[in-house]
Amino acid sequence: MTKAKTLSKDFTVGNIAKQMLWFAIPFMLSNALQVFYSTIDMMIVGKYVGNPGLSAVGQSSQILNFATMICFGFSNAGQVLVSQALGAGKRKELNRIIGTLFSLIAILAVALTLVILGARTWIMDVMNIPVESYDYAMDYLAICGAGLFFTAGYNMVSAVLRGMGDSKRPFLFIGIASAINLVLDILFTGILGWEVAGAAWATIIGQGVSFLFSLYYLYRRRESFGFDFKPRSFAVSKQYAKLIFSLGTPMAIQSGCINISMLFVNSMINNLGVVESATFGAGIRIDDIINKISQGIQFAAVPMISQNIAAGKNERSVKVVHWAWIYSGIFTVVCMTAYLLFGESLFVAFSKDMVGNPLCKTFISAILWMFPALAVMRGSSAFIQAIGNAKMSMVLALMDGVVLRIGLSWLFGIYLNWGFYGFVLGYGLAAYGCAIPGMIYFLSGVWKKRKVLAEEL
Repeated sequence: MTKAKTLSKDFTVGNIAKQMLWFAIPFMLSNALQVFYSTIDMMIVGKYVGNPGLSAVGQSSQILNFATMICFGFSNAGQVLVSQALGAGKRKELNRIIGTLFSLIAILAVALTLVILGARTWIMDVMNIPVESYDYAMDYLAICGAGLFFTAGYNMVSAVLRGMGDSKRPFLFIGIASAINLVLDILFTGILGWEVAGAAWATIIGQGVSFLFSLYYLYRRRESFGFDFKPRSFAVSKQYAKLIFSLGTPMAIQSGCINISMLFVNSMINNLGVVESATFGAGIRIDDIINKISQGIQFAAVPMISQNIAAGKNERSVKVVHWAWIYSGIFTVVCMTAYLLFGESLFVAFSKDMVGNPLCKTFISAILWMFPALAVMRGSSAFIQAIGNAKMSMVLALMDGVVLRIGLSWLFGIYLNWGFYGFVLGYGLAAYGCAIPGMIYFLSGVWKKRKVLAEEL
């Protein structure tokens, strides 16, 4: 297959700074749109339902994110395999890798859907959902939980394309979902008055159409995509399933730990009342916008590093990390400045109930401590994922999610009795538990002794 006929890109040669910038921009826009359509849910619900609905969407989204991120962990494992196969010149292996990943993610998504639908009452009770928000949260969780297959499917397709060095098509697919979600949100929640359930239906229909369109698009371009879509190609390869599970399980645990910690922090904040719950839900959504956009830099860095590691070009891999730090550092400074100047206005955009709410300023003053850690993580975390050191990623996630996020939130919020500020501060400072050790690991150079993953393909 010639280079002109393939969707993949070769990152083992060329100007790293330019490659990363133009590769990262579509990812940053894609992530912005992905957060945008979920944020629209909260803004429209906040307008038509108020704080109870805002709290319900915020809390239910954390549970759904937990399930989504587990699938995302295995999708990222497939992404690393795709990137390293390309870097090592093993393009013929793509069909079996992609087919195995398709089938495994489909099975996992169905299993998680059954768990969410079967245990949603227990989950709601454990999270201490405010009484005013309980029924709304149940509706949102049930509807979006039933559509988890589409969410997982989209993320899986995007992960494969990222691994191939394609950032434009994921942007196209998420753009379709965002446009549909916006129109249906206004129709279902605002005009038809379906309240929180309307926002949930808008989200799932948008994601479903986007996923189905992505499959159709890639099927029409299956030769350049590297997967033929024949039924036999969906058979699970034991070799690649083993590699996906060995890489994906720690990544899934990593993602799960972070989201479980969020459930604990939410539960502690929910005990303070519906206003605190709604403020934290809106604040986390704003933080998620910034976090996800900057994550586009990490998405670009991973396949670039993977290809160069597989090709034996360690020096280029190191330079990729350096440029990831530079770009994420610039982005972080811009976001911190904007947050300080316009942060309170962003909260008001979610709900008119936020006008004059002093907790908005409290959230901002606490969460800003997290931003420098995010800038560091974009480079070092990308490197650890790209070389296939999933166990290291899991250890850092346990430190971030379980030890520090829950521990510091409890320490500042309950033990020191700092209340809402303490919970948010603990949530933010936990990121250093991943950022600092990850940076030390990269700078130490001990990773050079690891066996290259591409040798097993």
